[in-house]
Amino acid sequence: MMEEPHLIRKGFKIVKILIVSVVLLIAVGLVFPTWTPRIKGNNSISLLEQVQINGTKQEVMIRGVDLHNPIVIFVHGGPGCSEIPYVRKYQDLLEANFTIVHYDQRGSGKSYHFYEDYSNLSTDLLVDDLLALTDYVEEVFGQPKVLLIGHSFGTYIGMKAVAKAPDKFVAYMGIGQVADHRISELDSLNYSVEQARLVSNQKDVERLEHLRSAIERGEMLTPRDMVRKYGGAARLINDNRDYYTGFLLHREYNLLDVIRYVKGVSLSQKILLEEESKNTMTSVVSKVNIPVYFIMGQYDYMTSINAARQYFDRLEAPKKDFVIFENSAHYPQFEEKELFAKWLNEIWSRLSG
Repeated sequence: MMEEPHLIRKGFKIVKILIVSVVLLIAVGLVFPTWTPRIKGNNSISLLEQVQINGTKQEVMIRGVDLHNPIVIFVHGGPGCSEIPYVRKYQDLLEANFTIVHYDQRGSGKSYHFYEDYSNLSTDLLVDDLLALTDYVEEVFGQPKVLLIGHSFGTYIGMKAVAKAPDKFVAYMGIGQVADHRISELDSLNYSVEQARLVSNQKDVERLEHLRSAIERGEMLTPRDMVRKYGGAARLINDNRDYYTGFLLHREYNLLDVIRYVKGVSLSQKILLEEESKNTMTSVVSKVNIPVYFIMGQYDYMTSINAARQYFDRLEAPKKDFVIFENSAHYPQFEEKELFAKWLNEIWSRLSG
């Protein structure tokens, strides 16, 4: 029996309303204003804005209870993986005692501009950007030096920055410090194979062993989905879910920014990981003239603790310390945020005392 014409028309009308609603939601998501929530207090700061840095606009987020507190600049990893979309949930304790600066690196996240030429993107350029950002925050807040913290690939940028301009920084801290690329990747591979064997997952073992020769030659990374699957990325948090919830629920990114983020990751990783593979950290920086701290999670196989320790032992610095967070993998500053905040407060007391 054929449907009544009015029922068909009603069905088309509902579909049309749904399509229009989806289009409107997408349109709103693309242009929805972004901001970072206010922190209570007369001297507090909560800023999210584009700043002209070294010839291009870069997104900078600055948060803290008291803008007179010492400044910490975080250098995100990836490459291209901004932490601005979600990091607020992990840094409330840090904001109580420090003014925390995050920024999306050139060509990453909200600092990716669709019609900008990135053919000259390199770690040297990102180092110059970081030094220019450091000058900017030092001038704005009237403080002569800042504490620099790099994470993952951000430690490659951070180490080069403190080697080039140590006078700008009180100290350097590398969380998930990159070191010898091949040693780290082989550690990641061997760990993932061992864990796959422990759970009798022969399919994963075969997949990983098939890639061994390419990883040994430095032509590719150990698949990150395998490292994550076996607990070598995060153990106490879900880092991928943090991104999804940050993109959807936090106020710092809208839908257009998510598109920028995806484009930036594709751009940055293709160029910068190849550069790191050819110019491994251990051959680029062998000496720095400020205190250095390597902060590693015991179970980190994104940047292996073994490779970082070997680099640390050879690195020359006036003061250095190798710190292990025993319950973490690649994100000890998030996975054990209370312990990390306590440790940072103690170290700052020593540095400033």
